Amino acid sequence: MERRRRPGVILSGAPKAWSRSAEDLIYGIHAVDEALRANEALLAIHINAARGGDPALRGIVAAAKQRNIPVKSEPRAFFERLPMRAHQGIVAVTPPFPYVSLHELLQRAPPGNRTFVALDHLTDPHNVGAIARTAEAAGATGLILPDRRSAGINATVRKSAAGATAYLPVARVGNLSAAIRTLKEAGAWAVGADVSESAIDLGAADFNRDLVLIIGAEDRGVSPLIKRECDYLVRIPMRGRVASLNASVAAAILLYEALRQRECSLRP
Repeated sequence: MERRRRPGVILSGAPKAWSRSAEDLIYGIHAVDEALRANEALLAIHINAARGGDPALRGIVAAAKQRNIPVKSEPRAFFERLPMRAHQGIVAVTPPFPYVSLHELLQRAPPGNRTFVALDHLTDPHNVGAIARTAEAAGATGLILPDRRSAGINATVRKSAAGATAYLPVARVGNLSAAIRTLKEAGAWAVGADVSESAIDLGAADFNRDLVLIIGAEDRGVSPLIKRECDYLVRIPMRGRVASLNASVAAAILLYEALRQRECSLRP
């Protein structure tokens, strides 16, 4: 699938080939460190010259040099021109994010033990990053994103994911409904998060099977089109006065309920 490029971010002082889309940057100490640990392809690392004595940055520089990754010391003005602010004085330049195909995602784990997380047009990159972080921590098989009206794996997502996107396979699809049908044909059950009274209570849901957990957009939830692909909808019990949860919080609850059920089923 051809990636649509966003306007480039010009990294002053670097070769013109390093003028990148914001999707091709990783920023923040933890995110860059995890990218190095996961052996991600990095074209260069830029660090704030004023923070060269920071022990965390020194460790990253040493690891980068072992892999022959160029490390450039930059003035403060360099970082002030970047579109993100929480960079902690470090930004790494990467090739385009290595999305996988849906077929590759299906091959990542044996049937019966797969959990796919499909995001129905989530546009907030902080939510997408937080979900990716939780999905990786909970052992999910992979993340599925639509290629339109959805945040892709960009610098903000990678920062919010705290390095999880270095390990979690991500597929980007042109038709989310068709992708869910493909996963169902491969044996997965599609379960959508919903707040309606018609959805079954989370405590009654059977997650001890291949699953596609579907999380809806921040403002409208799972769309009617995607709901039609669901085998059932599940409702997280709400005992307080608020009516709904943040998308990333809902995803975390569902993911860990799936993990709990599977681990309980393995106990003697």
